[in-house]
Amino acid sequence: MNDLSLLAARLRTLAPSCGPVRLIAVDGHAGSGKSTFASRLAALLDDAPVLHLDDLATHESFFTWVDRLSKQVIGPLSRGECARYAPYDWTTRTFAAPRTLESAPVVLIEGVGAGRRALRPHLARLLWMDLAAAESWERGRRRDGPALAAFWDGWTAAEAEHFSADPSRSHADALVRQLPMGYEWLEGPDAAAGANRSVTQRDHIAPPY
Repeated sequence: MNDLSLLAARLRTLAPSCGPVRLIAVDGHAGSGKSTFASRLAALLDDAPVLHLDDLATHESFFTWVDRLSKQVIGPLSRGECARYAPYDWTTRTFAAPRTLESAPVVLIEGVGAGRRALRPHLARLLWMDLAAAESWERGRRRDGPALAAFWDGWTAAEAEHFSADPSRSHADALVRQLPMGYEWLEGPDAAAGANRSVTQRDHIAPPY
């Protein structure tokens, strides 16, 4: 059993945090590897449903999706129901047909702001992808190419403003770092508060790039 499987096993044992659901947030800077990590973790959680916050943000407003998330996702999950939300199409700049997010023992929310103040009361765990903003953004710019340079200029300014007003890292239960071969995670600031210990775990499965 690899260590990422151990992390998945630990998440299964948590108390439900949103009705019957254990809601796990994967937060971090844009380009830090949240989607890849969440996908790998979900696969080890019996293909746990994953909500991508890119489906809730829009060109007009990157971070004002809390009300829609609360009504369309948090509310239904807290009642043990499947959620239905309208994903945003970044090409047509319109909302697409509603999509179902199944209620399951563990549900992942990944994206910038997944650990924001308004969501933390509903979370069983907050995981932070621990890659610095500048390095994360550079990775994202390389991935998306020069055609989206102007978009990234606007995004990075908005993200910096968001985390300045509503930081997530300082409330994380675990800090996740991508290695050349897999991941490691350490106790986050919130989990380690008042304790003098540092626990490191490693998963030696090479992540895709």
